[in-house]
Amino acid sequence: MPDYQEMYLHLMRETEKAIRILVKAQQDCEELYLRESGPALRVLPSVGGHTEHPEKSTSAE
Repeated sequence: MPDYQEMYLHLMRETEKAIRILVKAQQDCEELYLRESGPALRVLPSVGGHTEHPEKSTSAE
């Protein structure tokens, strides 16, 4: 008869290893991205100074 507990534990251990590998790869890529010296970003002023969204307007129509 198969040892279901051992099969389950084996699956969980191997799944945890796979997750750790994927998380490490993502972190490595994020570090590489952050180290790149790309163009500087700047915030531009809004046109006409209007920053309110139409659907959030508080004025009665």
